Amino acid sequence: MARIELTDLAHSYKPEASVPADFALKPMTLTWRQGGAYALLGPSGCGKTTLLNIISGLLIPSHGRVAFDGRDVTHLSTERRNIAQVFQFPVVYDTMTVYENLAFPLRNRGMEGKAVDARVREIAGLLELTSSLGRKARGLTADAKQKISLGRGLVRPDVAAILFDEPLTVIDPALKWELRSKLKALHRQLDVTMIYVTHDQTEALTFADTVVVMHDGRVVQAGQPDELFERPAHTFVGYFIGSPGMNVVPATVEGNRAQVAGQTIDLPLSYDPPAGQRIEIGVRPEFATLAPAGEGLPVRVERIDDLGRARLARLRLGDHAFAAGVPDGLDGIGDHAGLILQPGHIHVYADGQRLSGRA
Repeated sequence: MARIELTDLAHSYKPEASVPADFALKPMTLTWRQGGAYALLGPSGCGKTTLLNIISGLLIPSHGRVAFDGRDVTHLSTERRNIAQVFQFPVVYDTMTVYENLAFPLRNRGMEGKAVDARVREIAGLLELTSSLGRKARGLTADAKQKISLGRGLVRPDVAAILFDEPLTVIDPALKWELRSKLKALHRQLDVTMIYVTHDQTEALTFADTVVVMHDGRVVQAGQPDELFERPAHTFVGYFIGSPGMNVVPATVEGNRAQVAGQTIDLPLSYDPPAGQRIEIGVRPEFATLAPAGEGLPVRVERIDDLGRARLARLRLGDHAFAAGVPDGLDGIGDHAGLILQPGHIHVYADGQRLSGRA
């Protein structure tokens, strides 16, 4: 178990990197507390796996320092860091039984027979592999093989951290929720640092206590799931988290009022946006409500989607696309309607960064 600290960390795959575009990871300083459950969330190519490989020791960073419990491990191998890593595709020994696969990391470190047996059976029970312990891995499905791979990462009780690189990609969708729940339960039992890489916001938000959102090689926000939803620090976080994502539209902001498409919107705080930057306001569809024409902001209705549990209106506020909830009982809306925004949930952004504002 370890507290992991990244200080001024950056990485480029180019030998002569000189401009930000040359770096797969832009400079960052980040601390992962001992025993935390973290998710690295972002689209393909944003730097998630590069960062994970630097933490594990598979990659030495171009710049900066990696420390475990204050000890510099930047140039140490994975083995010397005492890291367990679970990859996207199963890593198992096909000629061994499930039991032997799970026992191998323990025997390799000199653990005695009874302790090995107890630990293997504990992890097998958690992953529902008990009935398969005597079977060769070769004959099992991809789902079962990835369970073994997960188990091999989880079975060691003394690891500094367990790193997961999109481990549920090959798992049947019906089993993903169950396995995430099991990983979460095991995390609580073991009190071990876990870092889970994924591009799936559902996986990240249900597994992690802290979600680290990455975009273009940068960490744009790290926080609890409700923070990311309620107060996106960057427009990318607003876009990427939520379904649909946050409405972000260009605006002119002065004091506690915004002008969008010729309409005035009252803001919860007062702002002095910096000159020369792109100013936008953002509000999630959950805090925007369709209303009859004449109420709120005038909008044009493009369509209303029935999602079963709720209805979602696709609108045009001036030339800008907008999504809003449709309240129960509001039917027969024509092409023109109103839009009501909850003022306390409107955010102002300058070049993508959320502004604090003042009372």
